[in-house]
Amino acid sequence: MKPYMIAVGGGSGSGKTTIVSELSKVLANEFSVLVVSQDNYYRDLSHLSPDKRSNENFDHPDSFNHELMLEHLSSLKKGMHVESPIYDFKTHAQTGKTLSLQPKQVILFDGIMSLHFSGVKDLFDLTVFVDVPDDVRILRRLQRDTVERGRTISGIIKQYLTTVRDMHSEFVLPTKWEADLIVGWQSFNNRSIQKLVALIHSEMNIRFPVSAENEDCLKNNLPS
Repeated sequence: MKPYMIAVGGGSGSGKTTIVSELSKVLANEFSVLVVSQDNYYRDLSHLSPDKRSNENFDHPDSFNHELMLEHLSSLKKGMHVESPIYDFKTHAQTGKTLSLQPKQVILFDGIMSLHFSGVKDLFDLTVFVDVPDDVRILRRLQRDTVERGRTISGIIKQYLTTVRDMHSEFVLPTKWEADLIVGWQSFNNRSIQKLVALIHSEMNIRFPVSAENEDCLKNNLPS
């Protein structure tokens, strides 16, 4: 059977990855789960000098290889495995290595443009937009990029004022109104996760009915 595919979108620093991680942990108690990150589909900039790479607009849709993204997600939906690229944020380039992704019963996909590309968006059974105030997002981005990506505070602020803020308003925020569900990070507590899981669970039971044969597969976290 086709996997149940969920996209989680929202602005940079909204907490998408944290929510996907929490959902993955809870859903993995009953279903096999695969998490796919849109970040790995940034276009390779190794042909540019380090200075030119750092000045690129990474928050525009064109910065993503959406053709490959569509190809891989379509293949996963058909039950085929794919070799996902691995992107290095510190060098702004693809590493040349790949990550083998095997299709699972539930596929979670997160990224700022996960709800932007129509062909990609149409593949998902459920779309979620994480709506967080701008001041919270920039503070979270400052913390993340200094710790995880080796960026400077001045560089992060410059990038935010130069591209991130405008690109969010033009390309990311409009997808909020096209999502099936809109959630706020501050209110996204354990109760919210349980409610979302309950929704997914009810639809999963339609797609993967728990028969005597299938019940053991679910308990063992294996695809039927």
